[in-house]
This record gives sequence, C-alpha cells and structure tokens, in this order.
Amino acid sequence: MNINLIGLITGIVFGMIMQRSRVIRYDKQINVLLFKDMTVMKFMMSAIIVGMVGIYMLKDLELIKLSVKPAILGAVIVGGLVFGAGWGLVGYCPATAMAALGEGRVDAGWGIGGMILGAGIFSHLYPMLKKTILTWGDLGKITIPQMLNAGHWSVIPLLILTMIVLLVLIDRR
Repeated sequence: MNINLIGLITGIVFGMIMQRSRVIRYDKQINVLLFKDMTVMKFMMSAIIVGMVGIYMLKDLELIKLSVKPAILGAVIVGGLVFGAGWGLVGYCPATAMAALGEGRVDAGWGIGGMILGAGIFSHLYPMLKKTILTWGDLGKITIPQMLNAGHWSVIPLLILTMIVLLVLIDRR
C-alpha cells in the first residue's frame, strides 16, 4: 500500500477520534491550560502510549526505521515556549487547529496562519539559529532508552506505568 495513502487514512482516523472525543473544542483546549479540564491531557498521554508501543513494535518487526532527531535542549526550550505561547493565544495546538478547521471552526484558521508565518520566519532565521540556539545543549541523536542504557522494552512499561499513574491522579483531581 502507498505510504502516503496510509498517512492520509491514519490522519483522517486520528482526526475523527479527536473530533469524537471533543478535544478539538476551543473550551477544552483553554480549560486544560487553566487546569480546569484535563481531557486534552489525558487524550495526549493516551496517544503517546499507543504511538510509543506501535512505533517500537513496527521497528522490531523491521517494517520501519527510526529517524531519531538530535536532542538539542536550547531548541526544545525555545520551541516549547513559542509553541506554548501560540497554544495559549489561539487556543489550539497544530493538530487540533487542523481538525477544528476541518470541522468548520474558522477561528482555527488564525492558528494555522500563525503556524505558516512562524515556519516562514524560522526558515528565514535558520542560518542564524543554526549557529546559536540549535547548538545549545546538543545531546546528539539519542532516545530515552539509550540515555538510560537500557532496552526499549524495559523502559516502555515504566513510561506507560508513569503515564497511567498520572492519568489516574489527573482523573481524581
């Protein structure tokens, strides 16, 4: 099967799941930032668990190869701050903005426009960033299991358990 078709199908299914679980709603997005409704956080943690297990299963079956990107702390911190500011200002993250626009929520278009503008600014500033922020705290191409000097199937259950405990704690809040 064509890899692009697989991507399209999984993207549509993921969008449908986001829509059905109501995490693309503006009020759900804002309320997670205000610590009032953790539905979005629970959805994200569940998606991370499913994705983590699925990716490593596919890797072990040699159906995919991982393309690990360098862990650069400066880029992660600055990128996280920009991402968080955009999320807080617009009320959507990139995935939920696309899904909300697909649902007909025109306000999500502002977020998508901001993402496109931000990508243009980033590409324009990339030569300067490559010499500064993109060198700060460069840990190289490393994964959490590699950092812990452990096999991925010994780390994944610990990460899943940690996320489940967090999900339970969030739910009790």
